[in-house]
Amino acid sequence: MTSTTTALRHPERVAVARLHALLELLPTALDHHLAGAGLTAFEFTLLEALDEAPAHRLRLSALASRTNATLPRLSRVVTGLERKGLVVRAACAEDGRAFNAVLTDAGADAFADARPLHADAVREMILEDLTEQEVDALADLALKILGRLDPDRRLAVTASLAECAADPSPECAADPALAADAACPADPAEQG
Repeated sequence: MTSTTTALRHPERVAVARLHALLELLPTALDHHLAGAGLTAFEFTLLEALDEAPAHRLRLSALASRTNATLPRLSRVVTGLERKGLVVRAACAEDGRAFNAVLTDAGADAFADARPLHADAVREMILEDLTEQEVDALADLALKILGRLDPDRRLAVTASLAECAADPSPECAADPALAADAACPADPAEQG
């Protein structure tokens, strides 16, 4: 698409500035609300992905994709969660060169304890004043933007973009991890 002007219109600048502010402020605000559970928002997202995964395990590359993290960042966070006893690494049975992150019983308990804090925070900070239609519109707008930011559909939330847009059913990739996320094909980036 070729633009006829180089500057954004005022409403476009406002929309992008508000989106940017939201993206900057939300993680810190969620961290604050989850501090009582001893987790960050990113750690909560990681535990949630493992809790929803078959056998509470995901290959590190699948977990990185699901949480939109680089493998080095994910590895650092998994190491921290290992120290807390919430996650363990295990060799992938299908490929001994790869590793899975596995949710421990303590990790499942920590996630269960943090879940109401997270839900309350999300409702209070995001959903409280939105109608059901506005929530649906927010989801649709976010998915539309994500489709452009993730054209290769590497994130779980955009992996089934066409299906989610056509039918926002519980089978949407933004909902519990799909069985495909648990697969263990070789991934050279995870070795070593």
